[in-house]
Amino acid sequence: MANLTTKECSALKDLLGTEQILVKKYRTMAGQCTDAALKNQFTGIAARHQRHFDTLTNHLR
Repeated sequence: MANLTTKECSALKDLLGTEQILVKKYRTMAGQCTDAALKNQFTGIAARHQRHFDTLTNHLR
């Protein structure tokens, strides 16, 4: 992998932080839901953002 510029590293750091926040937020909302369908939606969204986070992390290796 090519070396990243400072700007690219900063952008990746921002994206990773955003994805972490979204995972946490949707997991929290899923945990607070009593409606099963809505809970499943929030759980799925959290999983999608976790995959985004994992993909970004893999690009840094």
